[in-house]
Amino acid sequence: MSLENTQHYYGRVLQGSADLRTDACCTLEPPPPAIRSALERIHPEVSARYYGCGLVVPERVAGARILDLGCGSGRDVFLLSQLVGASGSVLGIDATAEQLAVAREHRNWHRDAFGYAASNVDFVAGDIARLDELDLEPGSFDVIVSNCVINLVADKAAVFAAAHRLLKEGGELYFSDVYADRRLPPAWGDDPVLHGECLAGALYWGDFLTGARAAGFVDPRLVTNRPLTVGDTEVAAKVAGTRFFSATYRLFKLAALDMACEDHGQAVRYRGAPGSVEPFHLDKHHAFEPGRIVPVCGNTFRMVAETRFALDFDLFGDFTRHFGIFAGCGTDLPFGGPAAGPSSAACC
Repeated sequence: MSLENTQHYYGRVLQGSADLRTDACCTLEPPPPAIRSALERIHPEVSARYYGCGLVVPERVAGARILDLGCGSGRDVFLLSQLVGASGSVLGIDATAEQLAVAREHRNWHRDAFGYAASNVDFVAGDIARLDELDLEPGSFDVIVSNCVINLVADKAAVFAAAHRLLKEGGELYFSDVYADRRLPPAWGDDPVLHGECLAGALYWGDFLTGARAAGFVDPRLVTNRPLTVGDTEVAAKVAGTRFFSATYRLFKLAALDMACEDHGQAVRYRGAPGSVEPFHLDKHHAFEPGRIVPVCGNTFRMVAETRFALDFDLFGDFTRHFGIFAGCGTDLPFGGPAAGPSSAACC
């Protein structure tokens, strides 16, 4: 698994999304109407060279400074450019020259299409596994996104560590990628198709959670997920027996998060836009309806109280009392229940 393989596959082998042999690098989820409209304003040549597997559009980013890791031809950069507005900015980093050439060629076209006096996007050539070599100020980004790219990198731990260093306190890494239900054979990384189609480097979900927490992202939150299909018979034969998934996670940089979901007697109320009944989806398990007071664990409380979402919520309670593990969200008390019998297959 090498950077040169990635550059060759995405710079020369793939000339458009129609050249893909699996749906791993495809976004199948339908975007909301506002996002669909923003996507329609992106230049067709940029959209044609899009290879993402999810919709990396975090909420409430107006005025934000965003970093896109592995931006490719810039589709997500130009999408986010519209959402952050003229007062925000988006920086895209990619290592494939052919992809960056497309992005840079259409930079001013999008500036004019969006009606900005000056472009609010920029593109930098670089390896996302070596972000420390780029002139990026620590703690300077509100949000970092990435779309089906981290799987292409051998040193994933370096990416997570650098993302944590570059985010402001309360910022988040919001990214979509490919996951596997088991650790994959290292030899798969030498197969240019398995690697280029985002399968060989898929993150085993258990290793991802361990690596994210080691980097400082204590409580990763799953936002969306879907199973992947491998329609190409040759590729399917190579990966037979392994299940793959596309998943979007949000990882907050918050210093005081607990390792488990702890109950402090807290609650939140999502205000919502005036007249709107649309819920706010923090993650796959937390959809906040406007006006409803909802009990939450301490980590969820901090994720809305100490981030850019604070202005959207009314907050109730503090951390002065502790009531144990949060019911339905944490881990059951481990000491109850009958002892395992002699035929039990439990390993712990």
